[in-house]
Amino acid sequence: MIEFAGALFRGLQLVSSMLLIGGCVFLAIAAQQSLSPGFSWQARLRKTFPWLAIALLVGLFGLLATTTAQATGVSDNAWNLQAWMDFLQKTRVGFIWILRAASALAVLTVVLYIRSSPPAQWRYIMGAVVGALPLVLGSLASHSAAEEQAVLATVIYALHLIVASIWFGGLPGVILVASTTVTGPMSERSRAGEVLSRFSALALYTMIAIVVSGLVVANLMIDTNYAGLVATTYGWLLITKLTLLAIILSIASRAKSVWVPALSQGSDIAAVGGQKLRSWVRIEFGLAIVLVIVATVLANAVPAKHDVIDHWPYPFRFSIDANWVDPLVRTIVLTGLVFVVTAGIAIVLGRKKQWALSWRIAIPTVLGILGLGATLYPLSVQSYPETYRKTPVPFDAISIANGADLFAANCIPCHGPQAKGNGVLAKALPKQPVDLLTEPHTAMHTAGDFFHWLTYGRFNGVMPAFGEKLSEEERWDLLNFLHANNRGYQSRIITPRILPEQPFLATPNFSYGAHDGSSGTLKDFRGKQGLLLVLFSWPESRERLERLRSLAGEIVKNNAAILAVPMTDSPSDDLAAVVRDMPFPVVTQGAREIAGSYALFRRTLSIPDLFGEGTRPKHIEFLFDRFGYLRARWIPQGDGAGWTDVALLTQQITQLNQEREILPPPGDHVH
Repeated sequence: MIEFAGALFRGLQLVSSMLLIGGCVFLAIAAQQSLSPGFSWQARLRKTFPWLAIALLVGLFGLLATTTAQATGVSDNAWNLQAWMDFLQKTRVGFIWILRAASALAVLTVVLYIRSSPPAQWRYIMGAVVGALPLVLGSLASHSAAEEQAVLATVIYALHLIVASIWFGGLPGVILVASTTVTGPMSERSRAGEVLSRFSALALYTMIAIVVSGLVVANLMIDTNYAGLVATTYGWLLITKLTLLAIILSIASRAKSVWVPALSQGSDIAAVGGQKLRSWVRIEFGLAIVLVIVATVLANAVPAKHDVIDHWPYPFRFSIDANWVDPLVRTIVLTGLVFVVTAGIAIVLGRKKQWALSWRIAIPTVLGILGLGATLYPLSVQSYPETYRKTPVPFDAISIANGADLFAANCIPCHGPQAKGNGVLAKALPKQPVDLLTEPHTAMHTAGDFFHWLTYGRFNGVMPAFGEKLSEEERWDLLNFLHANNRGYQSRIITPRILPEQPFLATPNFSYGAHDGSSGTLKDFRGKQGLLLVLFSWPESRERLERLRSLAGEIVKNNAAILAVPMTDSPSDDLAAVVRDMPFPVVTQGAREIAGSYALFRRTLSIPDLFGEGTRPKHIEFLFDRFGYLRARWIPQGDGAGWTDVALLTQQITQLNQEREILPPPGDHVH
């Protein structure tokens, strides 16, 4: 009940704000025509402003009551003034509500002034600007404000609300003016037609802004997983909103191209055009109210990218990554796109050349069906209930180390020691195991696909089912290992020199405890400083560690930290003596998992290390930027002198420090 009441109050304050903004803009446009103050529709529209301002305040206070009850979990707090005060004083949302309430009082003051003053364009513009304040401030408490790029997302969302208000709030004015064209004298019809022409021109640009800003906001809420469009509440609400908008746009297009121009013609044509305009704009306004209601519910639904798709209800999905490598698929898809474009051209050409109605419908329909079929069918792949299930196990060194042990115990006979599909039993199988090392299978399929195959098997039992043998967490560990293994192969292009402005490789997180009592994770360095991660062996790395000891101060001055990880489980006494006074942390807890996981990132172009069990270099150094991406790597065995040249190392660190954030921080889970 509280949730329902909250939705009603939220919708009330939104609709009242939008009607105020749009009404003021519409009257500002009308004021450009030097219309007589006695025009009844102007007076009727102005009379609604104080009531709308009061409705805005009622909606805000109702929203405060229901939000307080929801935040505290006590329904009676909806009427508890002390609970209100605590909510306002102790929460960010409460502070934003205070600002919104203050702006709503300002709106009431301004509209009362407008109501009691002679019509003037500047007064209406002032009313629209002040009326927009509650919407802009409300966007600070929206889902957009919680995004990683909060400022940009919030600005775009606020812009979306304002331009939508100009269109939606102007529709009552259009209805009133259209009534004038039906019943008023010819002089009023002509002037009203000019007002509607101006508003129609403005509405075109606002509609473009609504669509563009809405798509940007929706993309932020859906992210790259567009499966959420057809498998989450947010997605279906968005589809409903877009469907309503498409119908509204078709009505608006007809009004702009046919009915509004008719108002400037003869009295009979103008009367008929005005009557049709009034009738259809009423329908448009009704649909717009439904659209605003849907948008209100949508704004409070869980964004699709944060929702959980535990069960994908369809037997297929569309994937460019999984199919685009096939030249035939590319050809068919591009041909389909040509058909779709041709269908659009046929619609325009049919209207221009005035084809018969049957041809205007049949030709674009046939071309559209052929185009969509040719475009979508080649991109479809089989899917499973688990396809879009989010990985519950983090992509970290512990999980990968566990997955490596599970792979060694269960998968090597068929997939080979490095998952290249060349195990001792591979040639005897009726279906050859896929190459999970060098081929992009982990990128082409979702983690949920792999989880399904691990659980239920594949190819009629050629790949056995592990659902009974391995726990759910163990299966996710195994998947994390396969992803890390494949990313390790991708890292072969990384060298001691960074690729400027090109972060691409996200590596697993890890936790550590060090000899100096410090502890933390790889993520702790994000946003603060770069990291030089050193995997070393003893005594082979003795000279390099001594060199790093002397360089530590210079590296720290360049806003980078050093973290050393032994690659052996049982360090010798002399290593312990050297480590004791190291100026940077040397990992003592978690070293095995870190070394094992990051040894997967050992391959280079000159030493691909693809066959057999693989070899582990004695020493590897990784350089991370301050945003969490692996950017450079030095392996003495394959890269030569490399970072023994101190100038080269410090140059790379300095260059990374000069870069801006290009990609969002790496995710905690594979997808």
